[in-house]
Amino acid sequence: MSRIETIDIVLPLDASEDTAARTRAAARELGVAADRIGGLRLRKHSIDARRHPVRVRLRLEVAIDGPLAEAPAPQWSAPPLPRQAPVVVVVGCGPAGMFAALRCLERGLRPVVLERGKDASARRFDLAPILREGRLVEDSNYCFGEGGAGTFSDGKLYTRATKRGPVAKVYDILVAHGAPERILTDAHPHIGSNLLPNVVKAMRRSIIDAGGEVRFRTKVVDFVITQGRIRGVITADGGEIAADAVILATGHSARDIYTLLASHSILLEPKPFAVGFRIEHPQPFIDRRQYHLRDHEPRPRLLPAASYRLATKIRDRGVHSFCMCPGGWIVPAATDHDEVVVNGMSLSRRDSPFANSGMVCGVEPEDVASFAKEHGVLAGMAFQKSLEQTAKQAGGGGQRAPGQRVVDFIDGRMSADLPATSYFPGVTTAPLHELTPAWITSRMREGLRQFGRQIHGYLSRDALLVGFETRTSSPVRIPRRDDTLEHPQVERLIPCGEGAGYAGGIVSAAIDGMRAADAVNT
Repeated sequence: MSRIETIDIVLPLDASEDTAARTRAAARELGVAADRIGGLRLRKHSIDARRHPVRVRLRLEVAIDGPLAEAPAPQWSAPPLPRQAPVVVVVGCGPAGMFAALRCLERGLRPVVLERGKDASARRFDLAPILREGRLVEDSNYCFGEGGAGTFSDGKLYTRATKRGPVAKVYDILVAHGAPERILTDAHPHIGSNLLPNVVKAMRRSIIDAGGEVRFRTKVVDFVITQGRIRGVITADGGEIAADAVILATGHSARDIYTLLASHSILLEPKPFAVGFRIEHPQPFIDRRQYHLRDHEPRPRLLPAASYRLATKIRDRGVHSFCMCPGGWIVPAATDHDEVVVNGMSLSRRDSPFANSGMVCGVEPEDVASFAKEHGVLAGMAFQKSLEQTAKQAGGGGQRAPGQRVVDFIDGRMSADLPATSYFPGVTTAPLHELTPAWITSRMREGLRQFGRQIHGYLSRDALLVGFETRTSSPVRIPRRDDTLEHPQVERLIPCGEGAGYAGGIVSAAIDGMRAADAVNT
C-alpha cells in the first residue's frame, strides 16, 4: 500500500540538486529500497554553512510504493462582490495595503486603494533622475508608489512573524501573481527588485478584476471624522471619498500622515526605532568568510551570494545589521529635497560585486527628549529628519552621500579617499563619527569592533560606511484596540503595517494588512 512521508536529509553541495542522490538519501532515511521511491517533492531548502564543507539541508515529501500526485499551483480568487458591498478605503499601495485589499475582496468588501505615487511602470522611470541627477521626484521614488518601498528595495521575504499569521498564504499569493516558486521552499526567500514590479502589477490587476479600485497619484490630505467615527478621506485634488471603514497602510515614510493625525489630536505614541549607516564590502570577501573559501577561490555555482546577520547590545541599546543585501546596491531613499537617506536592494540574481547592509543603533524615546520640547510625540521623526538634512549638507549636493572607511570611523579620522561603491549618485568623504550623536558613535564603534572579531577582516580598509540609514522602522505607533484593531479614539479607522508600527518587512506587513481587512468585517 502506498504512503507519503515527509523527511529531512542532508547532502553535500555538489549532490544537492541531483534527483538520484536525493532518492538514495531518502531511501536510506526511510529504510526502504530506492526502487520503492515513487516520487519526491521539495518542501524546504536551506544551506548549512556553519562549517566546511558547506552542506544542504532538504525537507522532502516522499511517495513510497506509488506515485506522488502533482501539487496544484497557487492561485488567488475572490467571490463576486455583492451589489451593495461595503466600501473600504485603503490608504497606501504597499504590501499592507495590497494584501488588505485582496483580503477585503475575499470577505465581500469593496476596497478603494489610494496611492500617492505612480504605478510601478511609471515609477521606474522616476528613479533615473534621483540616481543620475540627484533630483527627487516627489511622491514617486524608492519609497512612494505602487508596491511601496519593497518594490525597489530587494524583496526579502524572510520573517520571524510565523506566530502572528499565515506566512504560507502570503507566499502563495505572491507566487499566484508571478513570484518565483522557489520562495515556497527557500529557507530565506527573496524575489528581487527586478521581478517585484511585475508581481505588484499582477496583484493590482487582481484587485481591479475582482471589483476593487486602485487610484494612483491620489494623495490623502485629510480625514472626514464625525461623532468619533471616520466617514471617509479628502484627497489633494479636493475630492472626498466616502467609506464604511478606512485602513491606514501608508508606510513609515509618509510623515505627513503622522502630522495630519497629530493636527486632529488623534492619539499617537512614540516607539523605539534605529538609525545608522549602510556598510558595504566586496561580495567575494563576504563569500570567503561565510563559505570558508580560500583567498581568491570563487564561490561555487550552487551557492548564492553569501549574507550575514550581526547583533549585539551596547549599554542597553542594540547595535545590529539590518536588511542585508548580498550582491546588491546602495540606493537613495529620500522622500524630500532637503535630505539624503540610503537603503539597500538586490536583483533576483544578486550578482552585484558588492554586499551591503544597514548597520544601526537602537533609539529609545528618551534618547530624543531634546526634540520632544518642540515636536512632542513626533520627536523621533524630527530626529530622523535632522540626520537626513545633515547627510544632505555633508554629501555636497544632489543625492551624494557622506562616507567614511570603517577603520577611520573607529579611529576618529577623516578618510583621505574612499573605496569603490555601488551607490550610484556618489559618496563624499566626511567625518561620520562627528555627524552622528556621540551616544550613537560610541556604541557603533564598540559594536563594529565586536563584529570584526566575529568576521575576520570585516573592519578592513575596503569596508565603507555610507550615511544615513534612518528609515528602518517608524518612530511612531498609531495605537489600535486589541479586539477590533480600530484606533481607540476613532471608530472604523484601522491603522496597520510598518507605518502604524505593527510590522517590519514585506511579509509581516502583508499579514497585518490581512488582519486589518478581517477586522473590518467584524
